[in-house]
Amino acid sequence: MRPLLKTKRLPGVAVVTAAASLICICVALVPMRVARAAKSDQNSPTAAPDTPSGAAVYQRDCEICHGKNREGVLPLIPPLAGIKHHMTDQQIAQLIHDGKANMPPVPAMSKDDLTALLAFLGTAPAVQSQPAVPSTLDARKGIALSPEAAAGGALFQQNCAFCHGRDAMGGETGPDLTRSKLVLTDSDGSKIAQVVRQGRTDGDKKMPAFQFSSPEITGLFAFIRARIAAANAMKGGRRGVDVSDLQTGNAELGKQYFNGAGGCAKCHSPTGDLAGVATRHEGLQLEERMLYPRNTKSNVTVTLPNGQKISGTLAYRDEFTIALTDREGVYKSWPADRVKYTIDSPVDAHERLFSRYTDNDIHNLMAYIQTLR
Repeated sequence: MRPLLKTKRLPGVAVVTAAASLICICVALVPMRVARAAKSDQNSPTAAPDTPSGAAVYQRDCEICHGKNREGVLPLIPPLAGIKHHMTDQQIAQLIHDGKANMPPVPAMSKDDLTALLAFLGTAPAVQSQPAVPSTLDARKGIALSPEAAAGGALFQQNCAFCHGRDAMGGETGPDLTRSKLVLTDSDGSKIAQVVRQGRTDGDKKMPAFQFSSPEITGLFAFIRARIAAANAMKGGRRGVDVSDLQTGNAELGKQYFNGAGGCAKCHSPTGDLAGVATRHEGLQLEERMLYPRNTKSNVTVTLPNGQKISGTLAYRDEFTIALTDREGVYKSWPADRVKYTIDSPVDAHERLFSRYTDNDIHNLMAYIQTLR
């Protein structure tokens, strides 16, 4: 079997681009909303300055992106319900002040507002919506969730679905738990419990630690096992691309393409950044990283009106703002229409290859990449 990945994967680029645009539009509204709220408070003679309401602060500054009940917009914007299971007040405050990825910083939030917001985030949402499980597939197959698994499902939607998907079958950054070797060999939930409570920081596998009780861990385990049963009941018995499907190319021809027409060797080295890459990733995950590299950092050089040039790592960009983090780790931003800037993005080189790849190029290159162990 040789899946024609070139023709099947390319439409995803437009989807990712559209999703990224949606995030940029959404987060761009946050500082504007904060500024309007601050101005309104200053002009209102009846504003109560003494005891801010955490719910009011959330509604003003956070609800526009994270939802009325802190449910987020999966897979684009994470939910905030249950955030204190894996982040301390200090970490949340730092995130609000500094921003991260597509979330812009809100350094002007007052200490009282921040204190009230942190207290509010520690409470349960007023309306606990049922998780989107069991799915229609579960119903058709007659796979019902036990009360224990249902409770674990609600916890999963709040804390895990952003990475692993609502049905535990994989998301933007988290693997498919219904096919995970660790999960499938875990007979009593002890392995899952260890990963959940300790997190993961090995290599590219990043996962925060969660402070869940033993009953909560048991519920999570029951939910994941129910999702495995539902996935196994799917017609055809196959839910994705197996490793063997991606081992049909010619490794030697792939090496020639890597060093020649593909231009890969200009940025990558089999004994440098790619050393052992096939040990860290396999199958479709490895091919996705080859075709659509994630979490790559772009460099940007901003030229100020006086001619001064400032370079650093791109931290944020939309139609209004350009921001970077300089070598000292300092976040700096400017109105996009008042400066000139150039961006050097490693992903661009991968995107340019889409119009040149043949299916043989992809399969051969993949075969070569799989030898880098």
